[in-house]
Amino acid sequence: MTKRQERKRLGDLLVEAGLITEAQLQEALQQKAPGQKLGDALLQRGYITEQQLIEVLEFQLGIPHVSLYRYPIDPKLTNLIPKEFAKRHMVMPLKAEGDRLLVAMADPMDFFVIDDLRLSTGFHIETAIASKDDILRAINKYYDIDESMEDFLRMTPTQETVEEERITEEDSPIVRLVNQILQLAVEQRASDIHIDPQETKVLIRYRVDGVLRTDRALPKHMQSVLTARIKILANMDITEHRVPQDGRIKMNIDFHPVDLRVSTLPTVYGEKIVMRVLDLGAALNDIQKLGFNKLNLQRFIELIERPTGIVLITGPTGSGKSSTLYAALNRLNSEEVNIITIEDPVEYQLEGINQIQVNPNVGLTFAQGLRSILRQDPNIIMVGEIRDRETAEVAVRASLTGHLVLSTLHTNDALSTVTRLIDMGIEPFLVATSLAGVVSQRLVRRVCRDCQYEQEPTKREMEIFARRGMKIEKVIRGRGCPTCNMTGYKGRIALHELLVMTDDMRRVILNHEPFSKLRELAMKNKMIFLIDDGLLKVKQGITTLEEVLKVTTLS
Repeated sequence: MTKRQERKRLGDLLVEAGLITEAQLQEALQQKAPGQKLGDALLQRGYITEQQLIEVLEFQLGIPHVSLYRYPIDPKLTNLIPKEFAKRHMVMPLKAEGDRLLVAMADPMDFFVIDDLRLSTGFHIETAIASKDDILRAINKYYDIDESMEDFLRMTPTQETVEEERITEEDSPIVRLVNQILQLAVEQRASDIHIDPQETKVLIRYRVDGVLRTDRALPKHMQSVLTARIKILANMDITEHRVPQDGRIKMNIDFHPVDLRVSTLPTVYGEKIVMRVLDLGAALNDIQKLGFNKLNLQRFIELIERPTGIVLITGPTGSGKSSTLYAALNRLNSEEVNIITIEDPVEYQLEGINQIQVNPNVGLTFAQGLRSILRQDPNIIMVGEIRDRETAEVAVRASLTGHLVLSTLHTNDALSTVTRLIDMGIEPFLVATSLAGVVSQRLVRRVCRDCQYEQEPTKREMEIFARRGMKIEKVIRGRGCPTCNMTGYKGRIALHELLVMTDDMRRVILNHEPFSKLRELAMKNKMIFLIDDGLLKVKQGITTLEEVLKVTTLS
C-alpha cells in the first residue's frame, strides 16, 4: 500500500468519526507544506487535538496507545537510546522483556527510526503511540533531571561556595538543571516560574493557565548555586543579596526564542526568584484569536481604527491586557503610520514600531516620555499603563490633538473607568471628549478538548443563567487527562466587555449625572457585560461556570 493511500485513509477515518469536515480535510491537504504529514497539518490548524489523532491512528494501525503520565518507565533503559536521538525522533524506551523492547513513538510509521533502534540496541522493537507532549515530558523527566540531580547530590554541602567556572561551564550540573527548569516551563506553557526558598528545601513552582503548581523540591544546599546561575544569566549583581533586583534573560529553548523577566526578592530563607516567561513564538498577535465574540470584535476593530481618541484596556494584573494591546498594534502596524510606545518594561519587541523603556533613574517617566513622543510626529501612541494624574493628563491632551492613544488602566469594569479618570483629577469635559471606548477583560481557563464530556446543568447553574435571561441545556467539563496535567483545563481564553462612548453618554458625564444613568445607556446600546460574555462562552462549551464566576460578579 502506498503512503498516499495511507494518508487518504487517515483523512477519511477522521471525517467518518465526525472529527473534521470534508472541506477541512481538503483545505489541509491543499495547504500543507511539502512533506508535512496530514495529521500534523490538521493539528496545526486546530481542527483536531493530538489525543483524537492518536485514537484514530490506534484504530487505523492497530498499534496500542500508551499514556506516559503514570507509566512505570524503567530509568535504566535511557542508556540504550541517546537523548539526542530520543528528542529528534520523539521516541521513549518503556520496558524490555527478553529480547523485546517496547518504545513509545509519536510516529510509529517511521520505519527508518525503528530499524535504527533495532540495529543500535540489538532488541526487537515493539511500538506504541504516545503524544509528543507526553514523550517530551518523559524525556525531560528521565534523561535530564535524574543526571543533574545525581551530580548535585554527589556534591557535598560544604562545596557551597559559588565558583564562577562551575556556574558558567556548559555541561556543569547547575547549568543543566537551570536549562531544564526553563525548558519544562516552556513545554508546559507556564507564564511564570517561581523559585521559593523554604527552611529546609527550595521549591520550583510553575504557573500554568493562571494556577500555581509545585513541580519539585530541591535540597537546600543547592539554593545558592541556583540563585547565582540565574543571576549571571540575567546580568544581575551576584554579590548583592539584601535588595530586590530585576533583570532579563534572552535565550533559545529548543530552537524557540524565549524572553524571561527575572525579579529577585530577599526573604527570610534567602532570595525568592520569579521569572515571567514571554514566549516570543507564541505571542498572540492576531485579534481574531483573542476570543472576542462577533459583535465585540467588530466594535473593537472600529474603535482602534479611529484616527483620534483614547482607547483603554482595563483589568487586574495578569488578565492579558498587554496581549490585547499588542494584537491591536499589530493590526494597525503599517508603513503609512508612525507608532511609538512607552512601556515599563517593553515586553514583546515588535518590528516596525518604536518602543521606549521607562527609566525613572534618569527622569524618563511615562509623563516625561509622552511629552517627548508628541514631538516625534506620531499617529498612534501606546502608553503601557496610566498610573497617575500627570500621565493621564498628557494622554488625554495627546488624544485631543489628533492622535490615537492606546493604554491600560487597573479598574474592575469598563464603566468604572470613567469615574476612575475623573477621580484621578481629569476634568469631566476632557474625559467626555477624549474617551473613545473601554475594553474590560479577564482570562478564564478553557476546558481541555481531550477529556471533555457533557453534563446536565445543576439547578444553581440554571438559576444563574435565568437571572441573565438565558437558558442552558448542557454544560461541558473536563475529566482530567495527561494532556492537561489532570486539571481538566488547557489554555486560556479572554472574556470581554466593550463600552463604546456615545453622544448621550458624553452628555451624562458633562452634566455630572449619576453613574447609574451611564449603565442604562450602555444596556440600551446592547453592551455585553463580562458576566454575559462568560455565560455565552459556557454555553458554547469553551469554559465552565466556576471559571467565569472566579473573575466576574453577578450583578
